[in-house]
Amino acid sequence: MEFKHTSVLLEECIENLNIKPDGVYVDGTLGGGGHASEICRRLSKDGLLIGIDRDRDALAASQLRLSGYPCKKLFVQTNYSDIRQVLQEFGIANIDGALLDLGVSSFQLDNSQRGFSYMHDAPLDMRMSQDDNFTAYDVVNSYDQKELRRIISGYGEEKWASRIASFIVNGRKDGPIETTGRLVELIKSAIPAKARREGPHPAKRTFQAIRIEVNDELGQLKDAISEFCDVLAPGGRLCVISFHSLEDRIVKETIAQRANPCTCPAEFPVCVCGKKADIDKITKKPILPSKEELEINPRSRSAKLRVCEKI
Repeated sequence: MEFKHTSVLLEECIENLNIKPDGVYVDGTLGGGGHASEICRRLSKDGLLIGIDRDRDALAASQLRLSGYPCKKLFVQTNYSDIRQVLQEFGIANIDGALLDLGVSSFQLDNSQRGFSYMHDAPLDMRMSQDDNFTAYDVVNSYDQKELRRIISGYGEEKWASRIASFIVNGRKDGPIETTGRLVELIKSAIPAKARREGPHPAKRTFQAIRIEVNDELGQLKDAISEFCDVLAPGGRLCVISFHSLEDRIVKETIAQRANPCTCPAEFPVCVCGKKADIDKITKKPILPSKEELEINPRSRSAKLRVCEKI
C-alpha cells in the first residue's frame, strides 16, 4: 500500500523548530515522513535526522521518501520514549530539536487491514508495532465489563461507555468479536438513535479508547516529554502535536512543571527550594490549525501544537 499522510500543522512545526543546517533533529513519530522531509530539506550534508517509529512499514516508506536528501539519516524501530537509549547507542549527547506527532497516522487509518478504522471491516488489531502481541481483539474479548467501561470512558471520553461495555460483553456470548465491523454494530446498538445522529461517528470514541489501551499511548508520554527536554541542547526546541485532551493535558502539565519547578508555598516572598527552570514555554497557548488547513485536512481539527525551548 502507498504511504499517504497529510502532515498536520506542518509549517507551524518547521517554523518553531528553528532548524540549523548542521543540527541534529529527531522525528519521534516518523510515520510517512511528511514532517521529516521538510526537516531534511533544511539540513545540509552535515545535518542529521533521526527518525523513530514503532511501525516497520512506516520506517521503510520514510527511508525511501527521504533518500534523496543530502543530510545524514538514522532510522530506528522503537518507541519515542526510548530516546535516551537511542542517542546513547549512536554516541549522541544532545539534539537541536525534536518533533512528536502523537496518535495514529493517516497511513495506519487508511490501511484497512490494520484495524484502526471504524469505516472498514477488518480483523481487530490496532497495533502500531506489528511485533507486539497484544491487540484490540484481546481488549474487546478478554476485558471484563468494568475494565471496558473504564477505558472507553477514560480514554474515549464517551458518555455511553457503560452501555457500550455492557453490549460488548453480551455480544461475546455469541462467540468472540473478531472484526471491526462487528464491534461497530455493537457500539451503534448501544447508543440511542438520537445520540447516533449527533456529532462524530458513534464508534469514534470507543475505537480511540481501545487503540490508546492497546498501544499504551498515555503510559509513557509524561516521562518521554521530560526525556526529550533532558536531551535538548541549549536553544533546542521540542514541538508536540496532540489530538486528544488527555494527551494535551499531559504535554501541557509536563512542560509547565519544567518551566516552573519551584515547590515553595505561594506565600513565600522568595524561592528557597532552589529548583530552577531548564526550559521556556514558547507557546503560552497551543497553536491550532488554520481555517485553510481544516478545509484541506479535516483530520487536523482536534490538533494542538505546544512548543518549549531548552534554556
